[in-house]
Amino acid sequence: MNATEQLAVSIRDLRITFATDGGDVAAVKGIDLDVRPGEVLAVVGESGSGKTVTARSILGLLPETARVEGAVVLNGTDMVGLSPAKLRAMRGSEAAMIFQEPMTALNPVYTVGWQIAEGLRAHAASGQRRLSRRQAREKAIDILRRVGIPEPEKRVDDYPHQFSGGQKQRIVIAQALALDPAVIIADEPTTALDVTVQAEILDLLRLARDEFGTAIVLITHNMGVVADLADRVAVMYLGDIVETAPVRELFAAPQHDYTQRLLGAVPRLEVADRRFTGDADAEPIVAARGLEIEYPGRLGRKAFKAVQAVDFDIRPGEVLGLVGESGSGKTTIGRAIAGLAPVTGGSLRVLGQEMLGMREREFRAKRRELGFVFQDPASSFNPLLTIAQCVAEPLVVHGVAKSASDARDRVDELLEAVQLPKDFGDRFPHELSGGQRQRASLARALALDPKLLIADEPTSALDVSVQARVLDLFTELQERFGFAALFITHDLAVVDLLAHRVVVLHQGRIAEQGETAQVLGAPQADYTRRLIASLPVPDPVEQAARRAARG
Repeated sequence: MNATEQLAVSIRDLRITFATDGGDVAAVKGIDLDVRPGEVLAVVGESGSGKTVTARSILGLLPETARVEGAVVLNGTDMVGLSPAKLRAMRGSEAAMIFQEPMTALNPVYTVGWQIAEGLRAHAASGQRRLSRRQAREKAIDILRRVGIPEPEKRVDDYPHQFSGGQKQRIVIAQALALDPAVIIADEPTTALDVTVQAEILDLLRLARDEFGTAIVLITHNMGVVADLADRVAVMYLGDIVETAPVRELFAAPQHDYTQRLLGAVPRLEVADRRFTGDADAEPIVAARGLEIEYPGRLGRKAFKAVQAVDFDIRPGEVLGLVGESGSGKTTIGRAIAGLAPVTGGSLRVLGQEMLGMREREFRAKRRELGFVFQDPASSFNPLLTIAQCVAEPLVVHGVAKSASDARDRVDELLEAVQLPKDFGDRFPHELSGGQRQRASLARALALDPKLLIADEPTSALDVSVQARVLDLFTELQERFGFAALFITHDLAVVDLLAHRVVVLHQGRIAEQGETAQVLGAPQADYTRRLIASLPVPDPVEQAARRAARG
């Protein structure tokens, strides 16, 4: 057996070029990479560095516009040039992928149980092993339970839109684990997850590695996750691998300038004393009193109360951080403030407008004063429009510009403000990386200079270097223009950096709220303490000590 056959993945001189209207774009420039059985290799780098493209090449998941040269050997089989039938046989059984954006990976017209079971039955049929619908359903329920979906016997028949963002990510992970593949390619597997669920998912991936010898290729921008899970790290920059080293060695003594900058940009929970200096007595931009949001039951099911008895204010110029686990009601509150979810009880006043019983035409004029950054940028953009047209859309809808072309100067300013080149405006959403799409989403939200910005996980898809620049930009713009902001996130270090006050949600209720320094520095609620204890720390030595303490 030669050296290549002993490796789970062996990449040699890989070059990937994309054909675009503006000419060929070299995404990967002749890299070599090895992954051993049972090893976790983290591939890190900023958006557009080529890390996701490299990972997708292992399963032959690149678009037709891609030209691939070199060798990508998976368990002894070169995936480059493999026929579609052979690629299908390899996917799922030999290697599986956890995608970055779960809403685009799940089919909205099928239940999640059907989607998991279909993959099981398809591979059982190709292997000449019959698997009944009942057996496939039972396996789907079991894997949903393993990834932490509550009441899997009931939720197996739900559709993707009935789950929170974090729960959808767990379902995508369940699909990847269903066939016990030899290699798991995890593209930002914890992006949408709060820190407590993130810790559980990392434990699950660690179990797959330790008990089944599964190799894991981890694509992430979260250096805390890298420190917690990875054995080795490969750093990519502009299509090249600039450094590869064992995780402790890389964190302790990074050799390349880019690696040093990347680690220097990692946000850390330092409990900064960021006090609100505005008018505390001014009328709140948002005021919630006994807020309740209930979704009606269907087909004999009981109604679901997503938010109950919630009180909070957002004052002019204030940044309020909203944190809690997936399904706690964070995004529901943000959507209710934007008039996208109905208020069913209590009171919610937004920009002077009562949202309980609100009619759309009454709130339409207020929408110009609101900006919204959605959690999933891929599904929030019209795929038929260019990025410039998407960013210009609020300006056109509200009559600030007659057309997208008339608004192009303003669009160029916004793109530059979020660190995107102006010529990216001529690209379509699918031609941008996940992090680049999120920055474009932020540019669109700022287009009308809003009084209130609702940001739902706005930095979740960004690598740490770009995240640091965007957060600095957010702070600079917020202080300069004085807009209020609701910042929804699972990253406590980001809340520490940005928010004047923080509200901690748990199962639709407020567990704790107060000044950010007080809540994060001296938490009173047990749930808040658990959140802080679960926060990944970008220090492999400390992470090892934590893992030992957890047993």
